[in-house]
Amino acid sequence: MTDVTALYEKYAASVFRFALYLSGNRALAEDLTSETFVRAWTSAAPIQMATVKGYLFTIARHLYLQGLRKQTRHAVLPDDLPDPGASPYARAAAKDEFSRVRDGLMRLPEIDRTALLMRALDEMPYDEISRALGISLASVKVKIHRARVALGRLRGL
Repeated sequence: MTDVTALYEKYAASVFRFALYLSGNRALAEDLTSETFVRAWTSAAPIQMATVKGYLFTIARHLYLQGLRKQTRHAVLPDDLPDPGASPYARAAAKDEFSRVRDGLMRLPEIDRTALLMRALDEMPYDEISRALGISLASVKVKIHRARVALGRLRGL
């Protein structure tokens, strides 16, 4: 039997009981006990056999206090907290809709697409679009209206 095993067998119950009374939580006491022995075994400083129990209790207490400090820095989130981001389904639906609109735009005649984009993206006034495309004001309004109707059909509007 190694020294590590003997140390664990001799003091594990005492460390667990100390951790349980300290924390009041069985699962936490088990974790504290395990971590206490890991810290003791990986410590570079030699353990003096006369103070082993006190040494282990000190480690367990420090681990407990360290856990309390971490706990105060973390807020408990409610279970019903809404996800601010879109769900995967919503993102997929938006991507699908974007693809359909883009494909619909590409099917429009170039001049209709250009007029619609000038108006929708750049909020360019109709008279400026008319001058830029070299067509009448009435023609610009008709082209933009028809393009919107065509895209609206793609979206099911």
